[in-house]
Amino acid sequence: MYLCDMTIQEQLKSVIRDVPDFPKPGILFKDISTIMLNPQVSNAVLDHLVAHYQDAGLDAIAGIESRGFLFGYPLAMRLGIPFVLIRKEGKLPYDKIKHAYELEYGSAVIEMHTDAVQVGQRVLIHDDLLATGGSAAAAATLIEKSGAVVAGFDFLVALSFLDGEQKLAPFSEQISSIVNY
Repeated sequence: MYLCDMTIQEQLKSVIRDVPDFPKPGILFKDISTIMLNPQVSNAVLDHLVAHYQDAGLDAIAGIESRGFLFGYPLAMRLGIPFVLIRKEGKLPYDKIKHAYELEYGSAVIEMHTDAVQVGQRVLIHDDLLATGGSAAAAATLIEKSGAVVAGFDFLVALSFLDGEQKLAPFSEQISSIVNY
């Protein structure tokens, strides 16, 4: 079967690599770096995202460091809207707001420039993978603290068995992923 004859879901599943016991024993890691090795699949993903969001009334896309930048930025450019960087603490040079949140084993802080979004803007939050939803919920908190509206969440992959959607539902009912495991 040729890639062009496969659905976008089948194309992604054909290139996403399973890495057992990473980053620790018992975890089956879904490695999306293999998507970037295949320009045809990468373009198919971007075309799919553009078609899905071109009429969604978005004002900006926010990508979560760092894999959320891979398709979030090109998507924003194709839609003709700004791309907002959400980064780990200490990586942004200008005035910023921050939000601390709990991880499975510890805590983290993310930041966003104070002028990255405007009050009332509809912002889509994009990342590569939805697991427990902690990073995406923290990003949504930053968007709302800035007075913007979380228009939805977008992921390439969702690990549905971890119930991350439940953590995101208070911010938006629009939670989309291309592939679910």
